[in-house]
Amino acid sequence: MTTAPRTEKAAPAPAGARLPGPRAPRPPRRTPRRHGGSAWTPWLYLLPALVVLGGLLLYPIYQLGLISFLEYTQAQVSGGQPTTFQGLGNYATLFSDPQFRQVLLATVLFAAACVVATLAVGCALAVLLTRIRALPRLALMLAALGAWATPAVTGSTVWVFLFDPDYGPVNRVLGLGDLSWTYGRYSAFALVLFEVVWCSFPFVMVTVYAGIKAIPSEVLEAAALDGASQWRIWRSVTAPMLRPILVVVTIQSIIWDFKVFTQIYVMTGGGGIAGQNLVLNVYAYQKAFASSQYSLGSAIGVVMLLILLTVTLVYLRLLRRQGEEL
Repeated sequence: MTTAPRTEKAAPAPAGARLPGPRAPRPPRRTPRRHGGSAWTPWLYLLPALVVLGGLLLYPIYQLGLISFLEYTQAQVSGGQPTTFQGLGNYATLFSDPQFRQVLLATVLFAAACVVATLAVGCALAVLLTRIRALPRLALMLAALGAWATPAVTGSTVWVFLFDPDYGPVNRVLGLGDLSWTYGRYSAFALVLFEVVWCSFPFVMVTVYAGIKAIPSEVLEAAALDGASQWRIWRSVTAPMLRPILVVVTIQSIIWDFKVFTQIYVMTGGGGIAGQNLVLNVYAYQKAFASSQYSLGSAIGVVMLLILLTVTLVYLRLLRRQGEEL
């Protein structure tokens, strides 16, 4: 008769001891990444765009800076005289010219007025889009996009006709008689400012409207329930949350309005009477092509480039100090 094998019983666990539970599953092993070519992969994807940007931006900027250091007039272009290196002579001539300083001041003031007016109109209409119904909103959007899509030459010509002293309907409606808006310096600048704002505010309006729609409605409702007015809600709630977007539209407006050329050239006939409505872009065009002083025109272009870069970098640096993420 066979007997079953004896199995030894495990010793009982002491009181208070924790029994071992089931083992947790081990996380899957991560295969190490190969760092040989991964760091260069994004640059390989960006290489075609960088080549195009280099050809369209860097090389013209290089040529612009090079010509600004040379004596380059019609005599050098035709080969009648050799090209000579002037160093900073063109810049010294430029800054010693009182007309250049006057045009520079006029450009800064005119661009600042255009930027402030464009931001004010664009932000106000963006807030209005959130308050009206679908059909008026669609009509306003289509009208704004139509103004935005109109070429600068066409828009400038239309505005000149609207304010024409003989045939324009604006003077007749307002009862201004034969007032010539382009004769006086400030009235001509005001007319150009209206046209610049008209063709620029749609970008600000659409961008800010998209940013407002991205803000949670609970935040705006809570501010309204606390008794805040619409202006207080915009100043204390909406504007701080839209600050990165406002930075983008402000910088874009500064660049566009500082480089205004077509509106001034078309609406004032090339800079107004005796050059009273000149801005830097038109002044550079006159120096380079009307007077064949290509080196001075290039120097003006370099000055404009440095001013715009300085304004943009200073603005971004101030926002960085405030802890804003762009």
